[in-house]
Amino acid sequence: MSKEYSFEVLAKSIQEINTRAGNAAKGAVNQLMTLRNWIIGYYIIEYEQGGKDRAAYGTRLLKNLENQINEKGMNSTLFKWCRQFYILYPQIGATASHQFGLPDFGKNATLSHDFVTNPEKLISNLSFSHIREIMVIEDSFERFFYETECIKCNWSVRELRRQIKTNLYIRVGISRNPELLLKRNTDNKNVTSLTIKDPFTFEFLGLDAKEAVSESDLEQALIEHLQEFMMELGQGFCFEARQKRIIIDDKYYFIDLVFYSRLLHCNVIIELKNDEFRHEDLGQLNAYVGYYKKNEMIEGDVFRTIVPLVPVSIAKVEPQDTTQVKNQVAG
Repeated sequence: MSKEYSFEVLAKSIQEINTRAGNAAKGAVNQLMTLRNWIIGYYIIEYEQGGKDRAAYGTRLLKNLENQINEKGMNSTLFKWCRQFYILYPQIGATASHQFGLPDFGKNATLSHDFVTNPEKLISNLSFSHIREIMVIEDSFERFFYETECIKCNWSVRELRRQIKTNLYIRVGISRNPELLLKRNTDNKNVTSLTIKDPFTFEFLGLDAKEAVSESDLEQALIEHLQEFMMELGQGFCFEARQKRIIIDDKYYFIDLVFYSRLLHCNVIIELKNDEFRHEDLGQLNAYVGYYKKNEMIEGDVFRTIVPLVPVSIAKVEPQDTTQVKNQVAG
């Protein structure tokens, strides 16, 4: 054993492996509970369709099940969600059957829509609480959209609920161009498109569309809601600076916001504009990127340049509003 293997290192190692094991166990339990719920839904549907004494229970079936089973958590509300889960996600049948060593529940299942999230991916990335939030959506493609975005952006249940409540699907206009979503999310070779969200929606800022919103107002609102802002950016972003002062050709410039992406291994420069994005603005951003490439990149950083010209949705802002956020990414 190495002489440098101190008591502190020992304690830290045990803490880390305990945390990792605990997280893995929780993940495994969550997946099993999700598959269990699908199978419960299958049993209920099968009984409702062919149970020999089903007429005796009628509309009271789920409540009678709750009373008969009489176990914590096994209630009519759960049974209702399980039944809906089975109906909306028939593709999970083979996975559920294999996991529990049961007959192939999904062999006669027919998919209710053309856009289907891979069952293994769905179960391993979304808890049943996530799925329950999505199941309230009637449109099959809209459900697929939220499944895809939730998995890609690693949303919490709370964040998923916020995105659904504020109609992200409608605001980004994906409903009018489903092929765009499919292309963007199946191009696994483009790591940038899978990591940088597009577009961004900042309704949580609470800015009134009728106000004359200045760049400083927008910046201040983003800072005051920094946690929500970083959640909207996606996973792996770390806040680095506000009004970052740099020197280019002996002149001072101030970058509105600077983040660092652990997944992209590069800085993210955000320049806020409350008017139409002009050619000189692009030149300014390119100068900032050049400065970071020359002076801020360290070993392991990757140089990238991204300029998505995408309007940002702010609370109650009409489609014709010109408030925009432009960003560039530099190593």
